Amino acid sequence: MARGPRKPRPSSSARRDPGAPAWLAGLHPVREALRARRRRLLRLRIRSDRPRREQAELLDLAARAGIPAEALEPRAFEEIPGLEGHDQGVALLAGPLPELSLEELIEGAGAARPVGHAEDRPRWIVALDGVEDPQNVGALVRVAESAGVAGLLLTDRRAPRLTPAVSRASAGAIEWLPVARVPNLARALQALQRAHYWVVACAPEADQTLFDLDDRHLEGSLVVVLGGEGRGVRRSILERADHRVAIPMRGRVDSLNVSTAGAIVLYDWVRRSISRAAGTA
Repeated sequence: MARGPRKPRPSSSARRDPGAPAWLAGLHPVREALRARRRRLLRLRIRSDRPRREQAELLDLAARAGIPAEALEPRAFEEIPGLEGHDQGVALLAGPLPELSLEELIEGAGAARPVGHAEDRPRWIVALDGVEDPQNVGALVRVAESAGVAGLLLTDRRAPRLTPAVSRASAGAIEWLPVARVPNLARALQALQRAHYWVVACAPEADQTLFDLDDRHLEGSLVVVLGGEGRGVRRSILERADHRVAIPMRGRVDSLNVSTAGAIVLYDWVRRSISRAAGTA
């Protein structure tokens, strides 16, 4: 009996259900997932030939979370799917990170008070327009969380899912940063403006630089919009913004990686916020 042409097997990413558990690997992503407990945590695996102080901490965190932990021989550990040599001898099977609605993100960010107290988080949101590389998103998440950003806004299309690759690139910071995903970024920004957020879009063609932006525009709730490399922030989004700023460039290279651009913007805001708080103390 003649056989028809064999259908190609779908890639592992195509086969994976976005809601299915996946293996997180690496000391930082696993530790932060165990600390944050924002996901469903299933089991911890540690490579038996790598006894380390950090692994003892992970075992303690797993015990506190009530999940089973097991030391595996190297060969058995290497059979865990998807590690790709980035494991540092630890792996955690966990469910997906929760994603919020825009309304939930606004409500959570609005509960924060202005910068000035060590326990407070600023009412800042980072919105990404067409940043599709998980490595770039993860690196930016690491910067945003360290700067105290209240949340990340992604779109349904042209944005990665919150995969283990994003967690690894963020060194586990994604475990702490609330994320909302919306079908239409322009409408989401309009809703944020109605909620009394100022929208600041970064674009190299802007008439003013980041450092020219008056301090009074940085008080209260802010959204910074960053675009993907090459295309940048779309014109329709730039037209929606309250302010458009460029990062001054003095060298021969005319662009920055999105995580670097985000770091410059956010830490300029952090610097100004600390200065304002010190001036009013």
